[in-house]
Amino acid sequence: MGRANKLTVLAMISAGLFLGGSANALASQRTHQITTDDFFDIGGMSSVQLSPDGKQAVWLETRWDKELDKSQRDLWQVNTKNKKTTRLTFTNESESSPQWSGDGQYIYYIGKVTHEDKKAPYNGKSQVFRINRDGGDAVPVTKEVEGVSSFSLSPDGNTLYFLGSKTVKDKDEWASMRAGHSAPKYAHGERKTNPLYKLDLQHFKQQLILDDDKVVWNFSVSDDGSKVARITTSDNELVNLEGWSDIEIYNTRSKSNEVLEDTAWREQAPSPYGWLLGLDWHSDNQQLAFRIDFDGHPGKLFVSNTKTKSLTEVTRIDDVTLNSSDIHWRPNSDELCYRGADHARVKLFCTEVEDGKQGDTRAVVNGDLVIGSYSFSHNGKKLAFSHNGLDHFSEMFIADANSKRAKFKRITNINPQVDSWILPQISVVKWKAPDGSTVEGILDLPAGYKKEDGPLPLIVQIHGGPTSATPYALQHRSYGRSTFTANGWALLSPNYRGSTGYGDKFLTELVGQEHVIEVNDIMAGVDHLIDEGIVDGDKMAVMGWSNGGYLTNALISTNERFKAASSGAGVFDQRLQWMLEDTPGHVVNFMEGLPWEKPDAYTHGSSLTHADKIKTPTLIHIGENDQRVPVGHAQGLYRALKHYLNVPVELIVYPGEGHGLSKYQHRKAKMEWDQKWFNHYVLGKAID
Repeated sequence: MGRANKLTVLAMISAGLFLGGSANALASQRTHQITTDDFFDIGGMSSVQLSPDGKQAVWLETRWDKELDKSQRDLWQVNTKNKKTTRLTFTNESESSPQWSGDGQYIYYIGKVTHEDKKAPYNGKSQVFRINRDGGDAVPVTKEVEGVSSFSLSPDGNTLYFLGSKTVKDKDEWASMRAGHSAPKYAHGERKTNPLYKLDLQHFKQQLILDDDKVVWNFSVSDDGSKVARITTSDNELVNLEGWSDIEIYNTRSKSNEVLEDTAWREQAPSPYGWLLGLDWHSDNQQLAFRIDFDGHPGKLFVSNTKTKSLTEVTRIDDVTLNSSDIHWRPNSDELCYRGADHARVKLFCTEVEDGKQGDTRAVVNGDLVIGSYSFSHNGKKLAFSHNGLDHFSEMFIADANSKRAKFKRITNINPQVDSWILPQISVVKWKAPDGSTVEGILDLPAGYKKEDGPLPLIVQIHGGPTSATPYALQHRSYGRSTFTANGWALLSPNYRGSTGYGDKFLTELVGQEHVIEVNDIMAGVDHLIDEGIVDGDKMAVMGWSNGGYLTNALISTNERFKAASSGAGVFDQRLQWMLEDTPGHVVNFMEGLPWEKPDAYTHGSSLTHADKIKTPTLIHIGENDQRVPVGHAQGLYRALKHYLNVPVELIVYPGEGHGLSKYQHRKAKMEWDQKWFNHYVLGKAID
């Protein structure tokens, strides 16, 4: 980091300006110290959908329920003018995928209801429901025995398209043996396919459109109903999606099906192991937009023109990395809109695409934004989006989608309790890696902290992915941030090499360099904070989940500087990961080959190889049924530390959990274990 940047950061610390002055303005009102329990009182916002006329908007609000021992999503609505909010659903199941009818009278969504007779649509399977915008009882409009996976409404609101579910058994030479010995579980031989139906919402007559025994991961219907685009595989196993998925276009009039040639996103791509995602038709019924993502490489955005048979790759501006699958053509325009990661922010970009040629790209709204979901009004003039800021969690905002410098206003306050919280100081810090590259991270400091107060104990909290980034926003997570700063810790979340939003070179430099380059990036950031007098180098802990757990293992196996560690769902051995995880292309991408092709890479990239150097007392968290990072990694790390290296260790296996922790009691246990562990081994506090 240059001298000017250093002085800027230090001046901000001294002045307490990390929140742009908002913390100072509300200092007299903020009296509540953030606690672990506050995490379970935070409402999350997703799936923002603006009504056709722009006068109403709905979203899914996620809340934790201690009695149900889980979080769940309910449907809420807001009047965009007077800001009045209304809760629409009250079930114990999570609703999903809200969509407005063409006339704005109804909201359709996927939900579950179980009655005593357990017959469809009340059999506990996912069905499409609709509810009046003015509230009232929700009505099921599908009654599929095996449930509905996704749906789409025609622009006029008269037709509902949906994917059902059907069990199909293979008819190969071993089918009779599998059927004759049905007690064991088999690796293949049976799959759930997704026939496509359309439902006439005026007469409620249902018609099968296409049933070709394909597994359909996503679909999109053209406005005139003449074409259906689908992302398909031959089997449900997730490995088929990363490299063996297709985009198919079915013509409903000629009953013909075409598979798009995949040269541009397979043969000519940096890796064949890409994830197809996101489909959206232009209103001209000819241009189909879609995405592909790669672990370790920048994702791509394409427009296929079914009339001219041309394919256009939409290029990105500056250091932007494509983010998520929610791509949409802005109504009444030739702009294709998408979210992009940009230096710890997430912005909404729109790019002109006409006749196979790319035009200008603009950020629809400017500022330090971390945009979640978004939606346009029917005429494309209004935009609603969720945004996680520096002094609030996700809230809904409204903007003029036509303006080149759109101003936006907040219309919800789903977490009013945050207005009384004593918030951390949040800043972006920069430093130089050993190879001279500039690296950034998010630094959270206790409220009111000034450099003259002396160095603080440090927690390094590492994001997962690694093709991801920690955002420049307020976060209170079970994997770090907020609780620790409230208790006097500094917390650094490094956006190390391989993170998104810092350019393609920064992203791809991690490929073939795992367990080296990002480790050096992180430790350089730690040393920078020590040199600046902000951090006490003798009082440091490290934590992370998923790839953050992998890097926690990497850091403690390459140095002894951390006094405590919390490794969550972290890879310990790359060969084991390739053998057991549900997306092995991830490993192949970063190791640059299969285990028998790159044995040295798999050896060096595994913390197991360096485990004899681990001295750090380590907490190990893992879900019992984790398919992304299977439990064997945690068991191997535990065995090494407990039985062979005599390092203090606790292995915590969460029953029934997958790659994330979905139960209330498990989340709380994880957070309290981390705090007690760090307090004891870093700060020397007695165990209660």
